[in-house]
Amino acid sequence: MTRLWGVRPRWRTDVLGEFFCPGCGGDRNYRRQHGRRWLRLLGTPMLPLGSVQSSVQCTNCHGRYGVECLEQPTSGRLTTLLRDAQYTIALALLAAGGTGAAPARAEACELARAAGFEDCGEAQLLAALAALSGLDTGEPLELRGAGAGLAIELHAALEPLAPHLAQQGRERLVLQGARIALADGRYLPQERAALAAVGRGLRLPDEVVLRLLEAARTPH
Repeated sequence: MTRLWGVRPRWRTDVLGEFFCPGCGGDRNYRRQHGRRWLRLLGTPMLPLGSVQSSVQCTNCHGRYGVECLEQPTSGRLTTLLRDAQYTIALALLAAGGTGAAPARAEACELARAAGFEDCGEAQLLAALAALSGLDTGEPLELRGAGAGLAIELHAALEPLAPHLAQQGRERLVLQGARIALADGRYLPQERAALAAVGRGLRLPDEVVLRLLEAARTPH
């Protein structure tokens, strides 16, 4: 039976896009909308009663959520962020330890390929390093001074990813970098500095990074 009187909002769409829907648990299309509450007579809007807070509606499940849900990256975006972070960590550790050691180059290539750059080889990594930092092949490079471009890339790759990864995932990225540093022997001071920079970018406390570096040295 239709209600004689009622109050319901009337929505207008501002933006269309894609988001990670909390209700569906996956990437979906959305409408970002603003609205106004209306007093209705037999379902017909009769009298405006005031605005309502903007919200996001999923076009699939029709659930309505706060606009803060748009801060959560889509699954596709999260995959891209993680891929770029792994690639940049590989570059940073290769730069810090120098490019002359074949085991470190091989480990860096392995990490880049695992990140999704399936055709990445040593030539591509060295070319990327040269483009970012003007690296002289075979010479160690700290993430300062001449390596400022690489330091900026590292910050840009990690800063947007860190809030969306659990601590276990962030620790795994540090361990992947540590494996590159250890591929040709013990840690060099500049490799420790690079790994500390990775940890800071991932919002890990210094003591956690130190624990991870020691754990990476222990054979399993």
